Amino acid sequence: MDTCVFLLVLVSLPHIMMSIVPKVTSFRAVVELVSENSRIFSGESLHLRCSIPDVHRSNWSVEWFRGSERLPENGENFHLWNAHIKEAGKFSCQGARKSVVGIIRTMQSLPVEIDVDGGWAILKAPSHPPLVGDTLTLSCRLRGNPPVHETILYRDGIEVMRQSGQNLSFYLSNVTLEDAGMYSCRVSWDARRRTYSVISVNTMVNILEVLSHPSIEIYANVTVFKNNKMKLICHVQYNARAPAPPVHFYFYKNNRQLGLAKSKNSEMVAVDPGQYSCRVKVPQLNLVRWSQPSNFGEMPE
Repeated sequence: MDTCVFLLVLVSLPHIMMSIVPKVTSFRAVVELVSENSRIFSGESLHLRCSIPDVHRSNWSVEWFRGSERLPENGENFHLWNAHIKEAGKFSCQGARKSVVGIIRTMQSLPVEIDVDGGWAILKAPSHPPLVGDTLTLSCRLRGNPPVHETILYRDGIEVMRQSGQNLSFYLSNVTLEDAGMYSCRVSWDARRRTYSVISVNTMVNILEVLSHPSIEIYANVTVFKNNKMKLICHVQYNARAPAPPVHFYFYKNNRQLGLAKSKNSEMVAVDPGQYSCRVKVPQLNLVRWSQPSNFGEMPE
């Protein structure tokens, strides 16, 4: 009888363990660009680092990927030495560790895109888009160190700024949404009684509003909300830098305010035909934005 019990446990145990232990953790690896630039010249090197947000400090190994391709490199640090153009791509990492049920992995990190440029000039844009009213700084990197005498900045193929001398940085103050576009730079220098001129590939530059114009969503689902209720949601992009001042949300029906200001972007109201809208206000920044009105139900004539 003892032998029978032992065999039963031996057969059942792996099935029980596999059903209760997950193969993938609930947290995600994080990849960080240690080098200064994500766009580099061919022949340059680059450094990435992977971290595993595990409070239990488990012993993780690190796997690296370019796109869906598993790379042979392992470990927390990844170096791209003497880079070739074909080595460009989206790099990510993933943690893995052994357990009694096999290999357990973290979720794969969000990718970092690396560009390898075979040309002579690279236009470096800010890693985070500037806000309306900021100063936009763009720098033209040049392979080698020739005696530059002129640098020109273009937006969408049209000259924006021209400067003489060795300065390779451009500063556009008080930018607006119209300053967004595809930027490039041209650098010229003299050597051996000849003038050389090179131009970078285009780099997209986005400009963000601190507070965008909101839109209102009316969500009326009787199977979700009981007691004849519907939900008003005010969608908006708020891009103020930390510490960001608080945002106030106001909801309106037929141009009449519904209740007091809200700190969240939604409001439950009775299901009722009408024209609904929302207003978003940041008092400390003196910013106010209105949504376009949205009709719900049959409007009374």
